[in-house]
Amino acid sequence: MYLPPQFKAKDEAHAWALIRAYPFASLISNDDAGLPFVTPLPLHLEYADGRAVLLGHCAKPNPHWRYLQARPQALVTFMGPHAYMTPRVYPALARVPTWNYLTVHCTVTARLIEHFDGKDRLLKHLIHDHDPAYAEQWRALPEDYQHKMMNGIVAFELEVVDLQCKLKLNQHRPEAHAAMKAAYAAGNENERALAQWMDKLDSRAL
Repeated sequence: MYLPPQFKAKDEAHAWALIRAYPFASLISNDDAGLPFVTPLPLHLEYADGRAVLLGHCAKPNPHWRYLQARPQALVTFMGPHAYMTPRVYPALARVPTWNYLTVHCTVTARLIEHFDGKDRLLKHLIHDHDPAYAEQWRALPEDYQHKMMNGIVAFELEVVDLQCKLKLNQHRPEAHAAMKAAYAAGNENERALAQWMDKLDSRAL
């Protein structure tokens, strides 16, 4: 993606925090005709010893897993909070509107997970992330039903081999920083989230 130096996150931890907070991603591969093929899906991040892996799955009728099998390199994008920014926050009149946002792009190498135990581990991670109260119900389901459900999906492990994290908060315009943060703090959910990130980040060392 286009990543001007002033918007490039200097701390990789910001990327992992965004992925965990906004795990609904877009997985992008090339199909057999060479065109981009996109699947929206939730992913679970595992990060240890400098190695990051994203765990996910798709329905077996979805051809995306076949594209991953044939061409393991893919792109995963995560979109964090985003919002319009009015030029009215600038002290000077000669300014134009823009859109602020936080996003992470991961280049990944895919490996299919074919065995029941691997799929079960993956699903338990996703259940824990999004609906931990359901875990007991899943464990109590008949084993044959669990196997039937598992046979209907294809799971995969996506190892992150390259990472880009863009934090576009107009930090190169410090004259508008306080007014922009105040406007966002009084705004909608996305705007309030951006204001929180502005509080979290040192604008001089993003």
